[in-house]
Order: sequence, then structure tokens, then C-alpha cells
Amino acid sequence: MQVLKKPLITEKATRMNQLGQYAFEVDVRANKIEIRKAVESQFAVEVASVRTVRVRSKRKLQFTRRGRFAGKTVARKKAYVTLKAGQSIDISTSGNE
Repeated sequence: MQVLKKPLITEKATRMNQLGQYAFEVDVRANKIEIRKAVESQFAVEVASVRTVRVRSKRKLQFTRRGRFAGKTVARKKAYVTLKAGQSIDISTSGNE
């Protein structure tokens, strides 16, 4: 299981980077301990805390000439990682895409 899928590059995540916090999309089955170990080993930094949030899937309907198609988006999990003071990660060259 690959714990870290990709870094999240959004407006909110970019603002958080200045405070030493980074957002990642992670495997749905990963727990906080596994996320901490993955970030520490991949980026050679010390993690102060990890917060996680599960994003539920949404139901989607599409109306076409051939009828109605129902589906849903993919459920995912995000992790907000806070690093210890004085440490940072260069997300642009992280290689997780």
C-alpha cells in the first residue's frame, strides 16, 4: 500500500505551507502513524502532528438523450501534516504525481 498518493496544491494548502503545514492525499486505509512515518522517511523531516479528514463520495446524475446515468465520485482521505519548527518540504519537486 502506497500511503502518500500526492501533495494537494490548492489555495488553502499553499497558505498553510507558510505555517509549516502540508496537505497530502493519502490512502483511505492509512492511519496517522503510517502517514507520519511515510512523510518522515520520504522527505527527511520531523513531523509534529498529523490531522486527517475523510472526504465522502458524492452522488452524481447525468441526464442524456439515452436516459439517466447514476454514479458517484471516489471517496478519498486527506492528511494535514505539521512539521516541527524550522523544517520545510519543497512540494514542487516532491515527485509524487
